[in-house]
Amino acid sequence: MRLILGSGSPRRRELLAGLGLVPDLILPPDIDEDPRRGELPRPYCLRLAEEKARAVPSGPEDVVLCADTTVALGRRILGKPADAGEAAAFLTALGGRRHQVITAVAVRRGDRLLSRDNVSVVKMKRLSDAELNAYLASGEWQGKAGGYGIQGLAGALIPWISGSYTGIMGLPVAETAALLTAIGHPVWRQE
Repeated sequence: MRLILGSGSPRRRELLAGLGLVPDLILPPDIDEDPRRGELPRPYCLRLAEEKARAVPSGPEDVVLCADTTVALGRRILGKPADAGEAAAFLTALGGRRHQVITAVAVRRGDRLLSRDNVSVVKMKRLSDAELNAYLASGEWQGKAGGYGIQGLAGALIPWISGSYTGIMGLPVAETAALLTAIGHPVWRQE
């Protein structure tokens, strides 16, 4: 039984390593991540994780693990910013407000697909022009939902969270372990 991680995220690999798991293969799927008209953030995030898991090629006994992280400001989905201007708009909108970070995890083995989501609430402080410009100049916003990653420099901009820190990072460890166990992949390996 191989463990296939359907993500190129180094953070997800690190979080899996914390469970003592090293993927046998890393195969990030290429799917359309555009929200459907009127789609709400939570169902959107679950749909993407499940679609990613279905899109990864695998054998009948392989376990495919995929995840998607979405930042939601009310009903608005803040995806990965296309450029620094969009990142600035996202960070400005998030400043001084609470928002949700939703991470959905999907595991597939053969035709069996299991998924769960994790919702955390995050408050980002209002950013000064100097803070915003320094963060944009760092480039950390690139490829990150909502334009930030809590595990990097943005951690200094987030005074309060309620929920799962690992979920905000992109892979809620408790939910991931439960799904892997339920699908038949050992998590607590004995050496």
